[in-house]
Amino acid sequence: MEGTAGRPVVVELSGIRKQFPGVLANDDISLQICQGEIFAILGENGAGKTTLMNILFGLYRPDEGEIRIRGEKVEFNSPRDATALRIGMVHQHFKLVENYTVTQNIILGLEPVKRWLGFFPLVNEKEANSEIARLSDHYGLKVDPRLPVSQASVSVQQRIEILKMLYRKADILILDEPTAMLAPQEIEHLIGVIHELRKHGNTVILITHKLDEIKRLADRCAVLRRGKLIDVFDVATTDTAQMAATMVGQAVDLEIDKPDQPFGDPVLEIEHLTVMQEKNVTAVRDVSFSVRSGEVVALAGVAGNGQVEIVQAIYGQMKVSSGRITLNGRDLSGLSIRARIREGISYVPEDRQKTGLVVDMSLSENLALKTYGQAPFSKRRVLNKSAFKRHAGKLIASYDIRSGSGEATIVHSMSGGNQQKAIVAREIDLNNQLIMFVQPTRGLDIAARTHIHRQIMEERAKGHAILLVSLELDEIMELADTIGVLYNGALRKIAPADQLTVEEVGKLMLGVEL
Repeated sequence: MEGTAGRPVVVELSGIRKQFPGVLANDDISLQICQGEIFAILGENGAGKTTLMNILFGLYRPDEGEIRIRGEKVEFNSPRDATALRIGMVHQHFKLVENYTVTQNIILGLEPVKRWLGFFPLVNEKEANSEIARLSDHYGLKVDPRLPVSQASVSVQQRIEILKMLYRKADILILDEPTAMLAPQEIEHLIGVIHELRKHGNTVILITHKLDEIKRLADRCAVLRRGKLIDVFDVATTDTAQMAATMVGQAVDLEIDKPDQPFGDPVLEIEHLTVMQEKNVTAVRDVSFSVRSGEVVALAGVAGNGQVEIVQAIYGQMKVSSGRITLNGRDLSGLSIRARIREGISYVPEDRQKTGLVVDMSLSENLALKTYGQAPFSKRRVLNKSAFKRHAGKLIASYDIRSGSGEATIVHSMSGGNQQKAIVAREIDLNNQLIMFVQPTRGLDIAARTHIHRQIMEERAKGHAILLVSLELDEIMELADTIGVLYNGALRKIAPADQLTVEEVGKLMLGVEL
């Protein structure tokens, strides 16, 4: 069968339906995707994008509908079946073993074997290293096969996941939010990799919220809303405003109002902060700055240059080697995390699943994680479940947190974007004087991203001090009053945002002297 521009159809989904308890994730979806096409799937958080691709990858079985791959009807019982048909998927949360090398992760389950003395099977890692180096060079992925994954940056880990698919001969590649954790320069490299994959005849399916990336990369774009396929656009002839309006169901106002306002006294003061990682590696080097009442201070930098460690030191997750951290003039040294929260610190962490939420607990319990020990949630150490429910209902409505069973939903069943909205809602609701956001809109659709940006501006208007860490330069430039740029753990420059350009910040992030 031929699709657009005379290219053969390699993926055909017909009448796909998938229901979970309380949620119709996919409702009669039919799509055709052609060989060598870059096909984007766009939709709000919880629209059913990842569920649909998990069905194509064999992680879920559809309740109704059929799948055809290269014209043949197929049924998948597991990802192994999809892999056998040369389908690969890079998930938003990577599936790597940290204490293995790049090669060991890629060949896991398909290890090449040689015979010692003609009898004893041994893994031929030397041969695997050579093959992975060849693949890496062929696709411009720039990966050292012998590197331990624990030492790999986020962007390198993503390349490893792509190489894992290519090693398994996949030519239908599904990428779920591929740029969500990458710095601008890393995104540019990934875009080049995706074009290279297409040049070699691969079909690439992108799940993304980023309209500008769809415009740069995709040939066509399918828009899902609340489980239904709304439309399929030719990207070249469709503007981003039309795509956004179709995704949300109405015109979307993306403007963020950041009025000039006087700043108050310093809320957070960092003086000569040094933080060491394991094995005496310096993560933060003699950093000093302050955040005033009503000010948004953003820390920019390529991932792994000390931004997250500064926030973790403020919050009490990492030990301070030297220097001083004060909140409203009070030294935080020696205070527990619980005590720091009570002193007035809110924290939206980078990893929502490991440090932001307890994913096997309910949504209502997660929304009260910081407050369950006080009224109205408990009295004389007895929990008041009705208070949990009322509190959760208020935040679910205010932040448009979508879940199958409302406040009773177990968090691991929610989409990543809705998990993120739950954390942001909980931390802002604490009404603390200092709110620290690390990647607050990672994985969020454009409407939710705009909503959270406006929430940050509202907290700024209330006089709260905001410390923002983001890998997205457009987010930093849009929200920040003051920008500090980190490189190799040191603060290279800190200045008012209106005195720095995107190009200057990008160069400083890479260690270039201005």
